[in-house]
Amino acid sequence: MSTKIGFNFSENIPERETVMREIINEETPVIQKSLVEIKFPDVYKPYTYYNDSFSLKIGDRVFVDGKLEGVMGVVVNITYNFKIKLSDYKRVIGKAETNVQGEFHFAGSHFVTFDPNALTYEKALTWFKAPEENEEYVSGTDGTSFALETLDGLKFDEYDLENGKDVYMENGVEYLELNGTKGRAIVVTSKPCIVEFTYKNGEISELYCECYHVTPCKHCFATLLQLRETLKCIEKNYSSEFEKTNYFATILKGKFFTFAVDSKTTGSIKLK
Repeated sequence: MSTKIGFNFSENIPERETVMREIINEETPVIQKSLVEIKFPDVYKPYTYYNDSFSLKIGDRVFVDGKLEGVMGVVVNITYNFKIKLSDYKRVIGKAETNVQGEFHFAGSHFVTFDPNALTYEKALTWFKAPEENEEYVSGTDGTSFALETLDGLKFDEYDLENGKDVYMENGVEYLELNGTKGRAIVVTSKPCIVEFTYKNGEISELYCECYHVTPCKHCFATLLQLRETLKCIEKNYSSEFEKTNYFATILKGKFFTFAVDSKTTGSIKLK
């Protein structure tokens, strides 16, 4: 028997902000310039940053520039009345998008959804990485493919095989999306890495990772193992749901609750 969980969260919006939203375009966020105190992991005290790009509240998870760039912090205090010398302050440069609504099913250590709008790759990426400056990427392929079930024909270094198994067993593939034939994964080891691939008729091709390896790496191997596990789970428990959209996204349960649940003050969870 399969199990599913429905999420529907809403935020309490202050009356003043509600009025302002009625005056301006409803979809335009209200952004007030602010000084924001942010607590980072393993850092004794909060640091203060200038924010003019995001509508923030206490508990939001954000990225900043400066010496803690790439480290996610939590907003612990916000000040709107201030006058500062701008050059003395670093900025908030990214905010995790935690508004998630949709139906998610249990899939081992992960949740899985078949709704293409519930937790897109673009939204999930804000849970893992700071925004990056525009970079030019190039890729190449020799057109070969290999069977996901057996992985025959794909040559891994023995070191990467063992380490990839460890990453997979430790739930390092925290997010995985398959949209039609195109797949993307977010694999977390010392830092998050993005893996991309094509999956068609049981075959994997165009397998890439953004890490420094020029051959298939541990992130790639962990992704393939997680993909194989997830597809087997879907075939056994959720084949009809998958057939309707030809899409799935899976997210590690702990990561999901940290971002989509813990910061919410209202909403509901419905188990079936």
